[in-house]
Amino acid sequence: MERKRIIIAIDGFSSTGKSTMAKTLARRIGYAYIDTGAMYRAVTLFALDNGLTNGDGTVNETALTAQLGEIAITFNVNPTTGQSETYLNGQCVEREIRSMRVSSMVSQVAKIAAVRRALVAQQQAMGRSKGIVMDGRDIGTVVFPDAEMKVYVTASAETRAHRRHDELVAKGDTSTTYEEVLHNVMERDRIDTTRAESPLRKADDAYTLDNSHMTIAEQDQWLIDLYDKISEGTNDGNN
Repeated sequence: MERKRIIIAIDGFSSTGKSTMAKTLARRIGYAYIDTGAMYRAVTLFALDNGLTNGDGTVNETALTAQLGEIAITFNVNPTTGQSETYLNGQCVEREIRSMRVSSMVSQVAKIAAVRRALVAQQQAMGRSKGIVMDGRDIGTVVFPDAEMKVYVTASAETRAHRRHDELVAKGDTSTTYEEVLHNVMERDRIDTTRAESPLRKADDAYTLDNSHMTIAEQDQWLIDLYDKISEGTNDGNN
């Protein structure tokens, strides 16, 4: 039986591994993968590198909004690794957008209405032909409310902070402490869930994936099983 092509929306908190699991799922089922978090991080990097911040370190919303037309975000596959990488105005910024410098400000940028409207429009255009996996904060609630498969990923703040800190250490950042990462994770949670524009929340028809105590293999299998059920038209609606 031929499977129907669907849209897969994966939402959830920061540092839950959404991007990694979404990439893996897309690769296994032959779908395109779109990392919307990387798009917001790229806009944040643009703001930081172009002096679009205030004296107190916050983002200058007016200045950034005025320059949105100068920001071009694309995704290209690295021929060596086979992984999709983020490009900002033609330059690969995959490493830079994962830094704590960007992480500390991305939630501020992501709550700006003009930024969200501009990126949501791009994301919706990317999904018109279906056959995509997209992860972020509002994919199943705002970008694709009619997505056939919605997953809401969560884990404890402490678990997520440990994961994020381990990633930073692996990339050579030995100056950022676990406590700093935990504070950043909790602050991002607060901003993401309370912002006026498209706050993070679980869609009514989303399946919850709490991976606090799951291995990567277990969560990947969980996603494949759910995809098989939905794409074959046997979804029973239990979540």
